[in-house]
Amino acid sequence: MNQQGVRWTSEQVLALAPDDASRNAGNRLGMAGPWSEAGTSGTGAVWGLCKGSGSRPYQTVVDTTGPAYKCSCPSRKFPCKHALGLLLLWAGDEKAVQAGSAPDWAEEWLEGRRKRAVEKEGSDGDAGAPARSADPEAARRRAERRAGRITAGATELEQRLGDLLRGGLAAAEQSGYGLWEETAARMVDAQAPGLAARVRELGAIVGSGAGWPVRLLEECALIHLLDSAWLGIERLPQPLAAAVRTRVGLTSPAEGPPVRDAWMVLAQYDTSDGKITTRRTWMHGRSSGRTAVILSFGAAGRSPQLALPVGLTIDTELTPHGGAGQLRADMGEQFGTPVPIASPPPGGPVATALDSYGRALRDDPWLDAWPVTLTAVIPVPAGDGWQLADADGESALPLTPGTLGRPGLWKLVALSGGGPVTVFGECGHEGFTPLAAWSDDAAETVPLV
Repeated sequence: MNQQGVRWTSEQVLALAPDDASRNAGNRLGMAGPWSEAGTSGTGAVWGLCKGSGSRPYQTVVDTTGPAYKCSCPSRKFPCKHALGLLLLWAGDEKAVQAGSAPDWAEEWLEGRRKRAVEKEGSDGDAGAPARSADPEAARRRAERRAGRITAGATELEQRLGDLLRGGLAAAEQSGYGLWEETAARMVDAQAPGLAARVRELGAIVGSGAGWPVRLLEECALIHLLDSAWLGIERLPQPLAAAVRTRVGLTSPAEGPPVRDAWMVLAQYDTSDGKITTRRTWMHGRSSGRTAVILSFGAAGRSPQLALPVGLTIDTELTPHGGAGQLRADMGEQFGTPVPIASPPPGGPVATALDSYGRALRDDPWLDAWPVTLTAVIPVPAGDGWQLADADGESALPLTPGTLGRPGLWKLVALSGGGPVTVFGECGHEGFTPLAAWSDDAAETVPLV
């Protein structure tokens, strides 16, 4: 490895952008013109001064081992356009960003990060320190009170579903969205955000196109199943009970032990409900064979702070959560410098992916999608949409309707060129959503979101 470490590709940098506006603005700053005193170190730091509208340039520094960002601009986005521009300059112009020693203003922030990491490691490893935990009896009473409120909410929701079915699904279109929003608000009051989210989805189905009554009935059945499972949770086996708790909105803690591995960053994308932005980062352990998703959140107009470079492998620890498939994990200590993914994660044909999704549904009937890797598949048109077909013609999997029109679809088609590719994505009841791809003759990861 050279002194400057592994430089990311421009696609890996742009995949970190919190939105299209930041991506476009970062692209405009990804050239040497506005930058001065730019440099990098062998420990993963990149810094520079960016000329802005004011008299003083913005001080921007990035720790690529996090990654983490610091900029003197007032932006509330992470990373901001200056951090994106600096990383693009670092990725594409070695002469403009050469190895050197960090200036004092950048070193101060970097040293602070190092000290916090050492303090955290010391506190985590201090076996003799007294445990600081909340009063277990008070915690138990709070949990019981919340469970009681969720039970009341689930009972009320069952009554409302019964009223809907007795009145006929066709009448749902006349009630308007207000009925669903009011019901969802009642579930929020009951401290069951998972139920509230599913009720809002019901409101979005009504009048959504041909066949909406069938889709509405299917979703009502799933909510009824979840209500019934909660109301009889004491009779369920532990793994299913854990999934039910997660689905109604009770967060499960990260449970040890941490899994250290060479974790490949496969994909990253954001979704929003209008109030909170959720960022999902999919990772796969090279040795453990485990796939995990890291969730980070941003509220009140802020983008989530965690942004990992797609296409790199990070030597780190992930601690899994319980319930709902046990895919969610928290990221812990990192070791060394990220390196490019050497080869895609192992996968299989379409039939293997469907079997994997089916087994996951057995453990969590409310699962919307499951991460899978398809190997030797070819994107081909199918009616009004597209599908991924096994190269041997054995089986095919339709792409989700939301994939159509996305730039990622055409990147996938161009990468394939009519030949087989490897694709990582989410397999669900609506089809397959591609998130990243690799060609047979190159190991470079191509993000599709």
